[in-house]
Amino acid sequence: MKRMIMLMAAIVPLSAALLPAAADAADSRPRCAPLTVAAPPGAEVEAVTAVAHAGGTVTVPAPPPLPQPPPITGVPARCEITVTLTHPGAHDHVQVRIALPQDRRDWTGRFQATGGSAYLAGDFGAPLVTAVKAGYVAAATDAGIGQSPLDVSGWAPTDDGALLANFADRSVHDMAIVGKDVARSFYGSPVRYSYWNGCSTGGRQGFAEAQRHPKDFQGILAGAPATSWDRFAVATLWPQVVFNEEKTYPTVCELEAFTTAAVKACDRLDGVADGIIDDPRDCHWDARRLIGTKVVCDGREITISPAVADVVNKIWAGPKLWYGPNKGASLSALANAGTPFFVADTWVRYFVERDPAFDTTTLTYREFARLFQQSQDRFHDVIGTDDPNLFAFRAAGGKLLSWHGQADELIPTRGSVDYRQRVERLMGGAHRVDDFYRLFLLPGVTHCGGGSGPQPVDPLGALVRWVEKGHAPTTITG
Repeated sequence: MKRMIMLMAAIVPLSAALLPAAADAADSRPRCAPLTVAAPPGAEVEAVTAVAHAGGTVTVPAPPPLPQPPPITGVPARCEITVTLTHPGAHDHVQVRIALPQDRRDWTGRFQATGGSAYLAGDFGAPLVTAVKAGYVAAATDAGIGQSPLDVSGWAPTDDGALLANFADRSVHDMAIVGKDVARSFYGSPVRYSYWNGCSTGGRQGFAEAQRHPKDFQGILAGAPATSWDRFAVATLWPQVVFNEEKTYPTVCELEAFTTAAVKACDRLDGVADGIIDDPRDCHWDARRLIGTKVVCDGREITISPAVADVVNKIWAGPKLWYGPNKGASLSALANAGTPFFVADTWVRYFVERDPAFDTTTLTYREFARLFQQSQDRFHDVIGTDDPNLFAFRAAGGKLLSWHGQADELIPTRGSVDYRQRVERLMGGAHRVDDFYRLFLLPGVTHCGGGSGPQPVDPLGALVRWVEKGHAPTTITG
């Protein structure tokens, strides 16, 4: 579980290019104090606080149970302003935290809003500090639901839809408005370029912005996006359904043996032996090829059975309603018998069924289909985040850079491909869409980074060059 949570954390890379300093040294340090903030439409400001932080090396805590990130060195002095919002009738209290370089000469004129992971709308720790180090005014929001990526028990059971709407997209839009307003008031000059940076849930939030609030950001970086949430968050329970219906429960050792065998079988399809499946769509290896193979697990020898091979084939195929994991992606994160993927398990128990005691390990094929449809019917318009209509975003001059690991073990990569293809069909084909939206598939890379493939190096910098210099990325550096 800890490993999965670590993988869900978004990567906040640096962008080295800086804009001219905003002022000379004489008036370079605005006072770190509460200031007047204009409320976004439909919201009210409840409170504004400010805390000054010295520069140097910063050690930040992580939202439990995420591990503590390493210390961040060379951070300039910063002012953190927290704005608390409420939406009349919603009875919510949403915190938006904005971190600003204390010396305006350390500010590049850029604004970076940062995303969350799992059920965390935004991290108030490392992403903000890292962005400030790179010269940004940085912002994050808790959407009024707290700082836990796992635990929704404190808000979901009593939510009438307002907090889910905050998590889906409303709080990100509010954050964009408030963050840029705070930057203007603090420095006395407006933001020149505004960016979104997120992965997983943060990736989904970025797509929500492009679809629903196309003028908020000039550049959106959306990694491993959890789009089609209403479908993805049920579909990733598919392995548990297969286990239950087929009465077959492979060990983790057996599951990993199938992944290893698939990689070995399809590694050379691209002409290079590097332990990576370049394009899993080309890999047609059948799990039944492993029947009779012996696997040693915890000192016990297990022979791969036909039943286990059939189960693995069903998991790879995915439900007819959505996609399964790519061959080459670890199966243990989603297909650990008796341990459902926590995002999917939480979604079904607290939102679809509204019964925290509901057992997602006992689902039948028929019950799964019912839950899938129920999730779509109730939540697609709220958090589906897969509207292919990006005409307004394109008209606003926005640039959307997305990437997804081909070995993503949590969010099926083919969901991102499906969305891109639907945008192309609606908006005039690949060439026209490439003008403002590009998707890169990274071989061997797991969820939001990791795995045996080349890791993405500063995709935010590539986005900045696209937005500010017109240099569209043809590759992502790894």
